[in-house]
Amino acid sequence: MKHILFFFLLVLTIFNSCKKSPETTLNELIIDSTAKVKFEGPFMSEQWGTVSGLAKIYLKNGKYILALENFSTSNGPDLKVYLSKDKTPSAFIKLSNLKSTNGNQLYDIPDNMLDFSQYKYALIHCERFNHLFGSALLQ
Repeated sequence: MKHILFFFLLVLTIFNSCKKSPETTLNELIIDSTAKVKFEGPFMSEQWGTVSGLAKIYLKNGKYILALENFSTSNGPDLKVYLSKDKTPSAFIKLSNLKSTNGNQLYDIPDNMLDFSQYKYALIHCERFNHLFGSALLQ
């Protein structure tokens, strides 16, 4: 009986841990002409995924926003959006769960004192399994 209960809990854990990101297409855009692009860079696919599109940092009304434009990524469990000091997420700020695997998306950057000369990468990262799907160097 213990073996059956263990097996059931193992299967339940596996299925719950593999929840994938939404595959709907978003269309959030910054249309306001007061928003200025400060940094941008194209996404490059990494070892664990295929990612394309542009990452842009906008400054709007004194607040920074990360925009993923014409964005697409292969799906995976537990995908997050990070700003990072390098391509490997060792020193990073987690912005949010990835909203969707496709489309135009906006993410608020919480710390307006962020030093973009150090945090110069936007990353799509599977947090649960520590897999980097894609990166964009922001210049």
